[in-house]
Amino acid sequence: MSEGVRTSPEGSGRPLSEAYDTALLDLDGVVYAGGNAIAHAVDSLEAARSGGMHLAYVTNNALRTPDAVAGHLTELGIPTGAADVITSAQAVARLISEQVPAGARVLVIGGEGLRVALRERGLTPVESADDDPVAVVQGYGGPDLPWGRFAEASYAVARGVPWFASNTDLTIPSGRGIAPGNGAAVEVVRIATGAEPQVAGKPLPPMHKETIIRTGAKRPLVVGDRLDTDIEGAFNGGVDSLLVLTGVTDGAQLLAAPPRHRPTYVDGDLRGLLAPQPEVTRDGDGFRCGEWTARAGTERLEVDGGGAAAMDGLRALCAAAWAAAGDGACELDGGKALARLGL
Repeated sequence: MSEGVRTSPEGSGRPLSEAYDTALLDLDGVVYAGGNAIAHAVDSLEAARSGGMHLAYVTNNALRTPDAVAGHLTELGIPTGAADVITSAQAVARLISEQVPAGARVLVIGGEGLRVALRERGLTPVESADDDPVAVVQGYGGPDLPWGRFAEASYAVARGVPWFASNTDLTIPSGRGIAPGNGAAVEVVRIATGAEPQVAGKPLPPMHKETIIRTGAKRPLVVGDRLDTDIEGAFNGGVDSLLVLTGVTDGAQLLAAPPRHRPTYVDGDLRGLLAPQPEVTRDGDGFRCGEWTARAGTERLEVDGGGAAAMDGLRALCAAAWAAAGDGACELDGGKALARLGL
C-alpha cells in the first residue's frame, strides 16, 4: 500500500486479477447475502480464477466450519475447498493456543465453527463455566443462540478466566437486512462483567497473520464491503484493498472515511476484479476520473460530468472528499453529488 495519507483511489493499468496473486475475499456482503449469491459474483470469481488468481475466502463469521463454507460456495457455483476458507474461529483458536497448555479446556459460546477450530489446535471445547475452563471464547452463534450462553460466559469471565472473541462486528448482513453480529453479543458479556476480550478477527493482526499463514499469498488484495473490518484490516496489514458496494458500506460512508478506512480501489461489485481500475487525477482545484470531475466546495462536494460510468464519478468524489479531509473524516455534504450519481 502506498505510504502516507490516501487522498484518492489508485488506478491499475492491468485487471486486478492479474496485478495481484491472491484475492482475500470477505463473504457476507461480497460473495453472498442471506445465503444467496450477489449479482455478478459467481461469474466474476470464475473468470478471475481461470485467469490464474488464487481465491481465498476470509470471514469474521465464526459460526460455520471451513468445510461448510466451502460446500455452500460450491453449491453457488464457486468451486472451493476447505483449505481456501479462513475464519475468525481459526484465528482466535491459534491466539488461545499460544497462551494456554495443549489440551486445555475452553468454554465455547458460539457455534460448531469454534469447536472445530479449537480441536484443530489441540484444545478441548467445554460447555459450562463449571467445567474448569482456562479460557472463554465467544463467536457468532446465529440467531438461535440461547440467551443463557451469555450468562455462562459472564460467570466464567467474572471468575477471572481469560476471555477471547473471534470478532467484534456489531452487525452482519442478511437476506432480510442488517442483523446484530457477534460484536453485539460481546457487548452483553462486557456489560455484565466490565471485562475486555482479546479479539482475533478483522481488522486486527491475528486474522491477517492466520490468512497469510494459510494462503501463502505474496501479493494479496483484500476484497470487502466493510470499512471498519476489511479495509482497516488491509491498512493494518500493509496490503492493498478493493471495496465493493454490495454490502454494508454506502457512498456517504465511503466519502467520510478516515485514512485507515480508505480503500486502494473502489467498485460497484466483483466485476471490479476483472478490469483495469481507472486513474484519478488532479484537475484544476478538483479531481477527474473518466468523464467525471469533482471538487470540494465551501460546504458541499460537487460533481460534474456524464456517461454511464457512475463509479468514475464516485471515485472522483472520494478524491475530493479525502483531499479536503486530510488526516480526518470529510464532513462536507455530499448528498446532492451522490444523488446525481444514483448512489
